[in-house]
Amino acid sequence: MKIITIVGARPQFIKAAMLSREFAKHAQVQEIILHTGQHYDANMSDVFFTELGLPQPKYNLGINQSTHGAMTGAMLTEIEKVMIEENPNLVIVYGDTDSTLAGALAAAKLSIPIAHVEAGLRSFNRAMPEEINRVVTDHVSELLFAPTRTAVQNLHDENRPSSTIQLSGDIMFDAALHACQQVDHEQILLQHELQPKKYTLATLHRAENTDTPERLLTWLEGLDDAGKTGPLLLPLHPRTKQRMADFGKSQEDYSNIRFIEPIGYETMSALTKNARLVVTDSGGLQKEAYFHKTPCLILRTETEWVELTQNGWSLLVNCSPEDFKNALASHTAPSVEDKSESFGQGKTAQFICSKIIDYLK
Repeated sequence: MKIITIVGARPQFIKAAMLSREFAKHAQVQEIILHTGQHYDANMSDVFFTELGLPQPKYNLGINQSTHGAMTGAMLTEIEKVMIEENPNLVIVYGDTDSTLAGALAAAKLSIPIAHVEAGLRSFNRAMPEEINRVVTDHVSELLFAPTRTAVQNLHDENRPSSTIQLSGDIMFDAALHACQQVDHEQILLQHELQPKKYTLATLHRAENTDTPERLLTWLEGLDDAGKTGPLLLPLHPRTKQRMADFGKSQEDYSNIRFIEPIGYETMSALTKNARLVVTDSGGLQKEAYFHKTPCLILRTETEWVELTQNGWSLLVNCSPEDFKNALASHTAPSVEDKSESFGQGKTAQFICSKIIDYLK
């Protein structure tokens, strides 16, 4: 059973590592990793292959630093060449990046079955490139692994065949549980001179938050203000770093933010678990915060993970200085303990592996 796994961005490496571990237990499965190169920085890419034990990619296309259309087109061309050469029985794509869409389109045009891990998520905001990517991918895939009941319902609402939809749970929950067992929390906090539940962890990288000076500077000024009352740590994404320079800003302009280089998944998990508050526009990190029971502010007007706002652990924040300041000062953990299993039980990779093998048989 020859499978091509397509990855290109940080969250996909994490998800793929969980499933690759399961595939390795089955001698009849041959998995080939194809890395599009969408995340090219060593701290955003290489460290994950090493840290998570994800097999080194057989193919690395090195496609990055361009517009969505240009990158998707270049990836589609090169992925198709690999698929023609390898002739796999199945292609696996993850999430909602340009790499996801390019991989799905290349496979669909060659009539190769597609498994989409993290299917059915919807923000219902078609202005987001990610929304287009995930919708199109779901409509050309034969196996739709939906992480939540909401995602399953979204797929039914779009008339996807019931036979293609599987409620799998969230593979990132598997990863979060694994990382917590592997990492030395005390050592990581000591390294960053932090105390448990006495600091804020922030990330900021989405195009809608970084590509206009008004939004980016509003968020950075709000974070800088929050950093006056306690340590605030911000691993700086390459996109955000570049946009700051484009808009004439440097890290020195925000003396209350502790900027650090992007970090590995296990370190990020420890920092998330021990933070007082997480502030992010990342779909993955808002879930990680919930997995570790850390309150979270989402710097967006909507989220695909509606379960997080419904149960009170996360709060959507408008890009307004006053709203941001109030949210930073007041958002805490919900008073009622959440005992739901909205994202499964941490055995998603095992479930997906089993279903894929059954399908190929």
